[in-house]
Amino acid sequence: MKQPLFSGTGVALITPFRRQQETVDFTKLEALIEHIITSGVDYIVALGTTSEAATMTENERSAVQEFIVETVSGRLPIMLGLGGNNTLSLSDTLARTNFDGISGLLSVTPYYNKPNQRGLMAHYRTVAEASPVPVVMYNVPGRTGVNLTAETALAIAAECPNIIGIKEASGNMAQVMELLRNRPNGFRVISGDDALTYPMLTLGADGVISVIANALPKDMATMVHLAMKGELKKALPMHYRMLPLMNAIFEEGNPTGIKSLLETEGMISNVLRLPLVKASKTLTNKLSTLYNEYRGQA
Repeated sequence: MKQPLFSGTGVALITPFRRQQETVDFTKLEALIEHIITSGVDYIVALGTTSEAATMTENERSAVQEFIVETVSGRLPIMLGLGGNNTLSLSDTLARTNFDGISGLLSVTPYYNKPNQRGLMAHYRTVAEASPVPVVMYNVPGRTGVNLTAETALAIAAECPNIIGIKEASGNMAQVMELLRNRPNGFRVISGDDALTYPMLTLGADGVISVIANALPKDMATMVHLAMKGELKKALPMHYRMLPLMNAIFEEGNPTGIKSLLETEGMISNVLRLPLVKASKTLTNKLSTLYNEYRGQA
């Protein structure tokens, strides 16, 4: 049976930059995409938070999107990250966006404005009408300052057929269970937190949009697939083995930690754009030690 769209392991793809002038390193990006695809993940998320899209120009974002689509070449579904706190501007951007090769939209709740639940519902209603592809909502109150409640998310899902799921990163397991218990048929509940993926899968979640999978794509995909098949006793040791790295990569923010880890693996140069900065020496050494220990356990 064919796996439903945007279930399993999605990778929140980073953007490699060159040390000189901090331009996009398309050679490293291609190598990373190929590594991820051959490792058995289920889809790729382009231009999400982890990509540092917020610090790219519009031309850079378009070039990165086009490059990812061309490199993936239909081998995996691609979810495009595109959100904002100006609903009318976002609607206009959606109308101008090229969705060739894009299977779905990941759209974060409006940030900074702190809309109430009625405002969030009206926002997503507008996004659903404007998007030519299925929409996955993204709830991450630690970044946005507003929580999309389970009640509101389920009301949006019931009203808007084009909204097919939610990436849930509130860290509130009671909220996760309310979503899972009351969701309409086919509505995806996707973990937005690597460390909570295993427990969410045991409750019936549909997978993860993962940061650690940039560095450990095969292991993360295997763990998720085992858990989704009900092979929890096989998946649990993999979860615990990855857990120290999952936690450590977020100690100084994202993608600070994952870029440091990818440099340790030799995949990229560890370059971020301001206001983000490289991991401290303390964290860099910690990640290197944890990674070596992780590989030693293989």
